[in-house]
Amino acid sequence: MRLVTSPFYADIALAVYVKVKALGMREEGCQAKSATIASYLRLSKASVERGLAQLSRPAPDQVVELLSQRRTLRGGQGTSALRRTRPMSRAETFVWVPVAAAEDLTPRQLRAYAVIAYAQAVGIQLTEGELAGSLFHHSGKKAGQQLTATAAGQVVDELEAARWLTVRRRAGARGRHLFTAHDIAPAATPEEEEGSAPADPASGSDAEQTRRRHAGVLPAEAGSPLVGEGSGPLADEGSLANKETPRTDRPEDAGALDSSAVGETQVVEGAMPVENPRVPEPRKRASAVLALRADAHNQPDIPQQTTGPSTDSRRPYSGPQLTLSPEIHAVLEPVHWLLKRVDNAFVARKIAREVGRQLREGMAAERISHRLAIRAARTMTSDIRDPGRWLLGVALPRWGCGHADCESGVMWSTGRRCDVCAEVVADRAAARQRSQRLAEGLCPEHGTRPGPAGSCTDCVLDEAIRRPVPAPRSQPAGPPRGTCTGCGARIFLTGQALVDGSCLLCRSEVSGLPQDTAHASCPDAEPVTCIGGADGAACDRPALPARSVCVRHRIVEIAAAAV
Repeated sequence: MRLVTSPFYADIALAVYVKVKALGMREEGCQAKSATIASYLRLSKASVERGLAQLSRPAPDQVVELLSQRRTLRGGQGTSALRRTRPMSRAETFVWVPVAAAEDLTPRQLRAYAVIAYAQAVGIQLTEGELAGSLFHHSGKKAGQQLTATAAGQVVDELEAARWLTVRRRAGARGRHLFTAHDIAPAATPEEEEGSAPADPASGSDAEQTRRRHAGVLPAEAGSPLVGEGSGPLADEGSLANKETPRTDRPEDAGALDSSAVGETQVVEGAMPVENPRVPEPRKRASAVLALRADAHNQPDIPQQTTGPSTDSRRPYSGPQLTLSPEIHAVLEPVHWLLKRVDNAFVARKIAREVGRQLREGMAAERISHRLAIRAARTMTSDIRDPGRWLLGVALPRWGCGHADCESGVMWSTGRRCDVCAEVVADRAAARQRSQRLAEGLCPEHGTRPGPAGSCTDCVLDEAIRRPVPAPRSQPAGPPRGTCTGCGARIFLTGQALVDGSCLLCRSEVSGLPQDTAHASCPDAEPVTCIGGADGAACDRPALPARSVCVRHRIVEIAAAAV
């Protein structure tokens, strides 16, 4: 919707965006040339290139909507660019627009169609004046200015003639038109095809005839004013009334000023047929109604208006008084003193309808009364300048997250703080703090000044804690150690062990020398032989002192016990 509502983007940019977005949804992406896109949209190549250039430039909010990637074939010859649109976030407003509308409508009609489709999706009754606020001039002396309500009405008539829009004249609240945007233009009925005869040039265009037909004006009355352009004169751009009045028999000339040359208000003579009533002409300004004298007095003599009820154009509300149901009256009890100050019956009725809507949706009456009492207590009476607007915009709406039980960040059923709202508040506070630290040139995480190397000291320490450096293994003091090649025992690599890599026992066994010097020095003692291992195999090696096994089988026993 930022493309639709922003005056920075031209109408052609929206049409190009819709087509590129649709082509980019394919698996291969948008690879069409500007000439191909122009043929799809039935526009010139220069117009499409102008729209692509505007979408590729940063907007005033520094957002780029279209990204293009230049490509070159293997032979060095260039090919069409690969275009893709900016991914949207979940918080952005959007509207679904059919691609056929971009191909069938003009860029300005497409923009008006998108605004109407968005208003229809969110349930807003759009007026032609509000529609004109989203349509802008992009060239000439009025570049950047909004279109008038009359010009917006012409666009609406063109959309209706193209069958992309259905207009129900004066069917909405306060005499507004009701617009219905179609996903696809419906086909013409046989009656409409037969009646689509060539129009008379004197009777105006097809859109003009459509507007007159809906307004109840026949082609013979082409000189009548365009009553379908709004409820007021063209000088006021069709502005709608903002107050209700039950009177429908108000004379059209009650507030007109009498001219000193004419004498009294003229009465139109002649009766019109009942089935073909004449459309009353709009009231003109006082300067146009008053005639000048023929003598030297060139200034019109304007009589002073009386303040009686017969000449006051803004009569007070004289319809039935507003009555509230006992349930709604009890809910509004904390703000009865404010409700008495609402002097507009329409606003008071809207307040009662809002309370009734919340009660129908399942909200407890005590909850609404508590909300009104709390917000009235937190607001100074002098700050409430318009009681009706304050009740509708501040006091009655429910504040909180999407959870139905959340009431301004507190769960109504339990009285505990809402976790979702607390998380949202914390995230917003952290984002504000981060932005403030970045603006001050500090570390966004710790708020400290970066060091000479350009990095924060606390960030370096946190990184070191997350990824500790393994400590190097320290070698024990003494000669180097190794493993015996015979029995696998750990030995010191000194002397003869550096040559053969064997322990003393394995070396003595291989060389045939005495294996135990203790036994050799005591010839009277009987040598003890190893009883073998757990597998029962015989072993002729001498046993260790105070042991019944030799060194090798003792090592096997220790290894088995460790396992």
